[in-house]
Amino acid sequence: MYINENSKVVVQGITGNQGMFHTKLMLDYGTKIVAGVTPGKDGQIVHGIPVFNDVQSAVKETRC
Repeated sequence: MYINENSKVVVQGITGNQGMFHTKLMLDYGTKIVAGVTPGKDGQIVHGIPVFNDVQSAVKETRC
């Protein structure tokens, strides 16, 4: 896997305490987070990032 400044990230578990905490840190650092995934939390927004029920939906909707 090759990751650089143009990489897009999907955060699994974004709605949990640790997920929200680390998502904020990554955003502050400049990481391009395009979606979050937590089963049963579809439609929520965390730090401006859309949340989906599964990775397949996140990838499809964000085209990443």
